[in-house]
Amino acid sequence: MDLQQQFGPIDIYLFDQLLRGRILPGMRILDAGCGYGRNLIYLARQGFEIFAADTNPEAIESVRAIAPHLPKANFRVEPLEALSFPAAFADVVISSAVLQFARDDRHFQAMLQGTWKALKPGGLFFCRLASSIGIEHQIQRIGGRRHLLPDGSERYLVDEPLLTRLTKELNAQLADPLKTTVVQDQRSMTTWVLHKL
Repeated sequence: MDLQQQFGPIDIYLFDQLLRGRILPGMRILDAGCGYGRNLIYLARQGFEIFAADTNPEAIESVRAIAPHLPKANFRVEPLEALSFPAAFADVVISSAVLQFARDDRHFQAMLQGTWKALKPGGLFFCRLASSIGIEHQIQRIGGRRHLLPDGSERYLVDEPLLTRLTKELNAQLADPLKTTVVQDQRSMTTWVLHKL
């Protein structure tokens, strides 16, 4: 089995967390805003107890097909701000390219809080989201933190001061320094990895 077959199209920065030993067998994983499950393929194959939520019913059906051995109730069609999973039940919460779709500050906070509450104390929060870091002069403000990006898409953008403040407000600690990838003339994506204190 080659690497593509083994790991699927996993986010390279999530793969980095696996390599560092921060995501281990026996952990309960929640992918909040899972899409079609690209970050769950390897975890399902390795026998992790995985859970997922997304507002797209087709995406959830796709994830159920990745892990047919798990109960259908592990995979739910619901928004992040109204997750029905128990509080503090997941060892790892994945939020990959999801929070950037917030409509405004209130929606962003609701999505973040809905996701965060599912994480156990001591757990790992892995988040990738669009930011203005490194492309400040290439974006156009639409309203609030909503911006038009060079690639033509509209996103809710965070920046370093906001993520630093939110880390404190969540009573969390950075597992890694903020890391940002600027995709030339397209977008900027920041990796925000926290331990819940």
